[in-house]
Amino acid sequence: MRIRTTSFVPMAAIAALIVTGSGWSSSHAQSMAIADVSHIHGIAVNLSNTSQLYLATHDGVFLTSPDGTATPVSSNKDDYMSFTSHPSDASTFFASGHPKTGGNSGFLVSRDAARSWEQVSPGVNGPVDFHAMTVSAADPNVLYGLYGEIQTSTDGGKTWQVVGAPPADIYGLAASVTDPQTIYAATGQGVMVSRDGAKTWEPSGPAGQPASFVNAAPDGAVYAFVVGSGLVKLAKSAGEWEPITDRFGNRVLIHFAADPSNSDNLFAVTQHSEVIVSADGGKSWKPLG
Repeated sequence: MRIRTTSFVPMAAIAALIVTGSGWSSSHAQSMAIADVSHIHGIAVNLSNTSQLYLATHDGVFLTSPDGTATPVSSNKDDYMSFTSHPSDASTFFASGHPKTGGNSGFLVSRDAARSWEQVSPGVNGPVDFHAMTVSAADPNVLYGLYGEIQTSTDGGKTWQVVGAPPADIYGLAASVTDPQTIYAATGQGVMVSRDGAKTWEPSGPAGQPASFVNAAPDGAVYAFVVGSGLVKLAKSAGEWEPITDRFGNRVLIHFAADPSNSDNLFAVTQHSEVIVSADGGKSWKPLG
């Protein structure tokens, strides 16, 4: 596969953007313009209304509206550093991060659509602060989290065990939707894949440049943003990654979500906390709202 290269973004800059976002922290007003929400650490499509997105931020969780506004839904303003939705239960979300009072939150679960949260487990050597986390759609009891080393749970997050060291600097994790033992990692060396539950890893996709995110879509496709190559896709039945577009200018995609009801509808967050949407499978993008 030949992929046209674009401008290089240093790996250290990618890491800083993914961890911190950009701009000032968002205000916890009743509603605000989506463009005013900053420090976005994760997104998820609302399974009850796929025109809406959940945004996990430094100041709690927000829910977007098609009119271009976002409203806080969490009962607190905690920092949700990692955030992912249950693949089939619209009310259940998983997260980790930092309470406003300080320290680490451990592994958290919300069962009321991100309004209230409880610590289910501190994790190994915790309380942990997973900066990357994913749940398997093939078996929602299987989760992976990054806290120095990669940890995994096979009982819905109640107990965790350390699997091993990450393959490289990891910016994101994505569990396969068809096999709970297959997991992808966005790293400073490109996309990596493990087929034995994060024990061993091998390169997957365009190598040599940092991958700022990786995401396993509900239809089985895997998406990634590779610096120098842009947005790429590994279809469920394909053996090679294919380019979608590199027309992002200086923007880097750091979070991503796909509409489970329409695979052409894709959502992403840039390093500037800009929420963008595509209605043609990722070929063209515009600001959400």
